[in-house]
Amino acid sequence: MQLAPYAAQQSTSRGRRFAEDTPMYRTDYQRDRDRIVHSSAFRRLEYKTQVFVNHEGDMFRTRLTHSIEVAQLSRSIARILELNEDLSETIALAHDLGHTPFGHAGQDALNASMKDYGGFEHNLQSLRTVDKLEHRYADFPGLNLTFESREGILKHCSIKNAKQLGDVGERFINKQQPGLEAQTVNLADEIAYNNHDVDDGLRSGLITIDQLLEVSLFKEQYNIVQQQYPELDQRRQVHEIIRRMINRQVVDLIDTTKANLEQAKPQSIDDVREQNKPLAHFSHEMQEMNLELKRFLRTQMYSHYRVHRMSAKATHIIQQLFTAFLNDPKLLNPKYQQIIADKEDNGAELGKARAVADYIAGMTDRYAIAEYGKIFNPSELT
Repeated sequence: MQLAPYAAQQSTSRGRRFAEDTPMYRTDYQRDRDRIVHSSAFRRLEYKTQVFVNHEGDMFRTRLTHSIEVAQLSRSIARILELNEDLSETIALAHDLGHTPFGHAGQDALNASMKDYGGFEHNLQSLRTVDKLEHRYADFPGLNLTFESREGILKHCSIKNAKQLGDVGERFINKQQPGLEAQTVNLADEIAYNNHDVDDGLRSGLITIDQLLEVSLFKEQYNIVQQQYPELDQRRQVHEIIRRMINRQVVDLIDTTKANLEQAKPQSIDDVREQNKPLAHFSHEMQEMNLELKRFLRTQMYSHYRVHRMSAKATHIIQQLFTAFLNDPKLLNPKYQQIIADKEDNGAELGKARAVADYIAGMTDRYAIAEYGKIFNPSELT
């Protein structure tokens, strides 16, 4: 496929932190993707959920299925805009690697526990995972991904943290944009989780179709489906509505981004980076519809008492595990005991806390629950 001049090109890649020979039968971005798929962190996404806890049912989406859905949308968008599909897929598959167990509730709890040690942010943790925490290769730590993949993984970052990240943090200091592959994956992520949370919310009974008819994007597609298929059963009706909602947003994103590209006329990925705002975004109308959908999900689903109960339990588990491990590192897996011992030898309390956070962030939902039981439940003696 012929790439547009503003797409990421292997020939102009900023390379890897540790030099490697170019692969014989793959591009560098394909190699990045393959390393992510084979990583331990990627496999664990199967047992990390977004809104629900993993054991609540196997019909709900996990971080793994979400990442695959984002990758599918991202490749489709990249193909139409003549962007680098392999890089888009790489970023999409890696974007959630740093997520804690128990979704956003787990992240908030770990961030609160780490408030005296620099805080915790899943986006930074995703980069930390591919840069440092994966141990698979003899010649370097992490996965040694290309700059462009790492740039796309780091969607947002404070100036304080950016100053510690070297090349990949410079754009936040210089107020630059990432490449278009990163920009479009970010929006594909938004499309996927909003619309699929609607699906999971309906499946779980947390929200109803009648409630969703207050949301313009849903109502618009509901009316079309009802008119075309008045006898359709509800399950298929919901699938039909949601796929059309997704298509509506993707088409709007592509059309708006094409118009922006026509106006800006970037001739390289660096031209894209120098723009004062992202070139990939929704139309004003779609932005308003998306905000309405987000507000609905926040008030009607994420604040539902059943979700709040799960979030409260998740917060308790994460905070109790963090405190226990920080106060008594001998409770940890021996591998992390050694990491913390090395930190303590250097007198680094911050490093000790970060190692505990790394351990907890890497847990799946069910592993975190099991660890909590082993430490705090007297009947579990192993």
